[in-house]
Amino acid sequence: MKLLPFFCLLLISGISFSQTVPSKEIQIKLAVLAAPEDQRAGATVYAFDGTLLRKGTNQTVCLGDDPNREGLSVSCYHVNSQPFMERGWALRKEGKNAQEIFNIREAESKAGKLKLPDQGSLLNALTAEHSDVNWVTGEAKNTYTRSVVYIPWATAESTGLPLKPAGPGLPWIMDPGTHRAHIMINPARD
Repeated sequence: MKLLPFFCLLLISGISFSQTVPSKEIQIKLAVLAAPEDQRAGATVYAFDGTLLRKGTNQTVCLGDDPNREGLSVSCYHVNSQPFMERGWALRKEGKNAQEIFNIREAESKAGKLKLPDQGSLLNALTAEHSDVNWVTGEAKNTYTRSVVYIPWATAESTGLPLKPAGPGLPWIMDPGTHRAHIMINPARD
């Protein structure tokens, strides 16, 4: 995934790809594809840069696609991750790179300045190839969704999770012992 927030999602790369930014309605339609179907209508939606596109009515927050990157990459997460996300947006606007953002959020989390979820928090990331997306209608085919459950500071020892998948689609822990420790769940691709 190109943008795996709360943590992996807020990275910026040097890929240069440009397309017309879809309308606000299409950005919203594409962003909520990563949410469980029953949460889409009430989800809050932000553009990839943190600009609010729609205020929601439930606990789900969705992050839209970056039009400067090839393909579709959207995500949805629980609202309790929002302080972390907003801090990442602010640091990116200051020109910080991915490692600097990680280090700053790690230090701020340890110091109690940055609130993290105090229990598991789900994030779904949906991707599709550029050619599989109708950027005018907001339809996408051949999408792939993976999930992460953020469990700050957790380790392989505290969870029993391996450091890499034991088999296709099996969960594992990534970034163990850090503020962005999370359980990776990557279903097998068709």
